[in-house]
Amino acid sequence: MKVIENYKNFKDSKKSIVTIGTFDGVHIGHQKIIEELVATAKKENCNSVLLTFFPHPRMVLQKENSIKLINTIDERIEMLQNTGLDYLIIHPFDTEFSRLSAFDFVRNILVNHLNTFQLVVGYDHRFGRNREGDFEQLQEYGYIYNFSVQEIPAQDINEISVSSTKIRKALAEGEIRKVTKYLGHAFSVSGTVVKGERLGNTIGYPTANLEIKESYKLIPKKGAYLVRAKINDIYVDGMMNIGVRPTVDGVNQTIETHFFDFNEDLYKNKIQIELIEFLREEQKFESVDALKKQLTEDKIKSLKLLKK
Repeated sequence: MKVIENYKNFKDSKKSIVTIGTFDGVHIGHQKIIEELVATAKKENCNSVLLTFFPHPRMVLQKENSIKLINTIDERIEMLQNTGLDYLIIHPFDTEFSRLSAFDFVRNILVNHLNTFQLVVGYDHRFGRNREGDFEQLQEYGYIYNFSVQEIPAQDINEISVSSTKIRKALAEGEIRKVTKYLGHAFSVSGTVVKGERLGNTIGYPTANLEIKESYKLIPKKGAYLVRAKINDIYVDGMMNIGVRPTVDGVNQTIETHFFDFNEDLYKNKIQIELIEFLREEQKFESVDALKKQLTEDKIKSLKLLKK
């Protein structure tokens, strides 16, 4: 898969089968669309092209800029690498681009630059200025510019309507099993291991403290989680705490992971951690000893879950 920044840099003269969207989460609905896209492209001897946008349109158009995304852009690229796509085009989304009419979007981008032979979209796809374009309009433009439009109906994507909004809500509520089901893969957080206050070392539970630079990355609800990470090509299980560490009067939110049977120094390493199960809510303990006792109980529960 070739990654191209800005649709204007796409130079392949071969016909394209194209899909468009933010694809946040690359969930099972997205995967269905991409599978259809790749299969059709192979059948028609065309390029399979996914056109996405960054920043997310709502990050640009909504003044409060409050949206949090399931994936960082780097995570999204990594997840799309193994889908069989020929091209991933990431176009910068800004206010000027948002003013592009549905007609100009089709003519300037789909026809003149991407050489679209067929467009594959989800059942609820809208595009262009103020989301004015819909499936019917796409069909009309397709007739004018000689490309076909295929819509993936909701029932073909899943029995229930999977959306990135539903996944964000489940993450906010700590419903990790539901998130995994919706995504079709584990939700993960990626970042660099930084120095912490090393309290974990003093109580027998050393932790890797994860720093996530992307402020728009959605962090699940505070609490303890069973997790897994691939470190040096080996999967390592552990338990993660997301929160402010109220037992020691913490203020800033941290993401700390204690890995089982693992003693390597991960400082300055970039790691990706997958969430498997929500263990418990964040709570303030009477003492550090009480915290240590709870961590022992968390580990016992984690190991039992892993055996299942």
